[in-house]
Amino acid sequence: MAKTAVVILNWNGKNFLEKFLPSVLKHSLGHAEVIVADNASSDGSVEYLKSTFPEVRIIQNPTNGGFAKGYNDALAQVESEYYILLNSDIEVTENWIQPVIELLENHQDVIACQPTIRSYHQPEKFEYAGAAGGFIDAYGYPFCRGRIFQNLEDDQGQYNEPVEVFWATGACLFVKADKFRELGGFDADFFAHMEEIDFCWRARHAGYKIMVCPDSKVFHVGGGTLPKQSSFKTYLNMRNNISMLYKNLPPERLLPVLLIRLILDGVAAFKFLADGGFADFWAVVRAHMSFYRRFSDHNRKRKLIRHKNVACIYQRNIVIDHFILGKKKFSDLSSHKFSS
Repeated sequence: MAKTAVVILNWNGKNFLEKFLPSVLKHSLGHAEVIVADNASSDGSVEYLKSTFPEVRIIQNPTNGGFAKGYNDALAQVESEYYILLNSDIEVTENWIQPVIELLENHQDVIACQPTIRSYHQPEKFEYAGAAGGFIDAYGYPFCRGRIFQNLEDDQGQYNEPVEVFWATGACLFVKADKFRELGGFDADFFAHMEEIDFCWRARHAGYKIMVCPDSKVFHVGGGTLPKQSSFKTYLNMRNNISMLYKNLPPERLLPVLLIRLILDGVAAFKFLADGGFADFWAVVRAHMSFYRRFSDHNRKRKLIRHKNVACIYQRNIVIDHFILGKKKFSDLSSHKFSS
């Protein structure tokens, strides 16, 4: 059994494997086993791996279950102490594994951790999916140290200390394998998007912590599977966000937060429509219809969680703070407004 396993989930990403897998092998072999879990690709990815990288173990999932089920199915076949879930569109760097594993080993209550995520195409900037660690506001809107909505900060060393965060990005997620299994892995119904935030929230309910380790840095292309301007991405984000809130909010916060989110999601839907984005408008409608249609499933999952008031939640509305009050950077937010 390898102590650490780097597991890259692939779906029709042969071009990314060609470009980035060599750097993963260069900077990982000797520290971790490298595995590619393929989600029933049709672009020749598996054949390419077999002929070009015989040292890489391949797990072939029979169907494309998305990020959530794809990883659940693959990781069930991986024996290691630590999993590193790595997107195929990431360039890793020298010494990217060891500092994070050391942090996890030195903190028994930390279940998961991420490195600093910077943009592959704009290397001086943090990257959208994770930046320097993830947070969430009181109404379920995620943001990061270094990224609030579409505003990306330059990495000037302002977030170079390892700190506790609310969530760690699924683009490069280090997680203790036994704890991942203990919590049941990702919610497979999410398919893709928000599953790592849901996982981290459930981990917090179970008494664990999440951290970021800036001594490790990787560079992420982003939007490799679903482009940023995708109505399906809008649908998944809206659907999974409201599902996550219903599952994880403590009882006293559940109704008021959901009511406010219904209003805010409605505003977002009509803004899409006013901007000519009918597909995105319809994605929001479909997302809410899906939530109501599967309400009994969400209720069953909610009953499995022992809800707590957890740390690192921003106790304001980041939408108002960013778009109305003009707070562009994480450092603009008042530190005492985060729950502890």
